[in-house]
Amino acid sequence: MSEELLTEVRDGVLIVTINRPEAKNAMNKAAAEAIAEAMDRLDAEDDLRVGIITGAGGTFCSGMDLKGFLRGESPSVKGRGFGGVVQAPPKKPLIAAVEGYALAGGLELMIACDLVVAHKDAKFGIPEAKRGLVAAAGGVMMLPDQIPERIAMELALTGDFIGAQRAYELGMINRISDGPALDGALELASAIAANGPLAVRVSKAVMKESRGWPMDERYDRQGQLIAPVFTSEDAREGAAAFAEKRAPNWKGK
Repeated sequence: MSEELLTEVRDGVLIVTINRPEAKNAMNKAAAEAIAEAMDRLDAEDDLRVGIITGAGGTFCSGMDLKGFLRGESPSVKGRGFGGVVQAPPKKPLIAAVEGYALAGGLELMIACDLVVAHKDAKFGIPEAKRGLVAAAGGVMMLPDQIPERIAMELALTGDFIGAQRAYELGMINRISDGPALDGALELASAIAANGPLAVRVSKAVMKESRGWPMDERYDRQGQLIAPVFTSEDAREGAAAFAEKRAPNWKGK
């Protein structure tokens, strides 16, 4: 694992920290490759239920490392995209814990996550147009799916920033934190990790994939994904734990 990325496990939660504070956590190739490796680990290890991405030194991610860009370096991973995650997020839930700035590729990294907890003073934007570039790591494609199209258009064409309260009102983020965003993200992750891991994973899959399904095929396609959940050991364990008034002992199968 690169020194430019730190990982830690707490109670089934994999915390991934971009560790380039001297560069405002600007994304370079090494960090992107390390994030991709961490996402593979998240999906591969049964004891890991949720992932969190955050940044060291009070900034989430300021976007692409422009010095690396001028050297011809790409902060992407083949098949995974920018930051090693935007084109192929993990199957398990991923939370962004945002301090400071989530800008350009940093915002694109954030919106590739399933949930977002941000500090009250955080700022968000896709200012690529101010540098003669385009938010090509999902900003101009994904942002209009998550917030009103005209607001997304304004952010893309002006490059201006918005604050946490406005982002919350638009539905760009889930929670605003007065304290460290990581603490709020861990609280949210704990609530998710307490649930059946198979059910959580399939719920995410249906929500992500069904948006592209033809309307007349939705229930059939959903049925194919959820059928194993209803016949799983976890489904029986969940019912038994409810009846016996105890915490479930999930197996993820």
